[in-house]
Amino acid sequence: MNFFNIAIALIIFTVVYFCIISERIHRTIAAVLGGMLMIFLKIVPQEEAFAYVDWNVIFLLIGMMIMVAVIGKTGLLQYIAIKSAKIARGDPYRIMVYLIFITAIFSAFLDNVTTVVFIAPISILIARDLEITPIPFLISEALASNVGGTATLIGDPPNLMIGSAAHISFLSFLKHIAPPIVFIILFLPLMMRLLMREKLRVTYERKARIMEFDSTKLIQDKALLRRTLVIFFLVIAGFFIH
Repeated sequence: MNFFNIAIALIIFTVVYFCIISERIHRTIAAVLGGMLMIFLKIVPQEEAFAYVDWNVIFLLIGMMIMVAVIGKTGLLQYIAIKSAKIARGDPYRIMVYLIFITAIFSAFLDNVTTVVFIAPISILIARDLEITPIPFLISEALASNVGGTATLIGDPPNLMIGSAAHISFLSFLKHIAPPIVFIILFLPLMMRLLMREKLRVTYERKARIMEFDSTKLIQDKALLRRTLVIFFLVIAGFFIH
């Protein structure tokens, strides 16, 4: 690649990033147009451009996103969040701890953004009934989601790309990355307690409100949930034995 092609490639790259940052054009459209322009100007040969695409990662992401969408529709994540709040008997700190672990575990095997999207509204609802700010719950869930998502090969798209490029197996990735992630997740509740202690104090009467929640109403379709969980566990088992 000569200097002229390098300069044109940098200009296209800069323009695409500007479009993404400014949100003038949808990021997907901007990226695709940038790639097409690279091929059209013959900066990258068409065959070489398609060789850069890791189809294993793309199809794996598509499959996982479909499962996440279906699991979200069943109401499972919301049910578990409310059930945990009731097990915690309305205590804000214990609720936060449970939500941290739930978010981290689901983020390790599902899309972490989607996990937070489903759990965060329930956290806000719980905080509203406790008459406290939802900030401790939301911050801890965001941290747990990002940390938990790095624990497995399928937790985050970058993990998939690294594993595919380096030919790292699911178990090998888990063996090397999971231990420090577990330590961080265990440390997270302690850190949040130190930082948010004053925001997690409520009266007994407010705690009692949480016990009135009916978590069973959150399950939208039990038959769909059963089928989805069977498929999901078979997929995870497949990753372990691969």
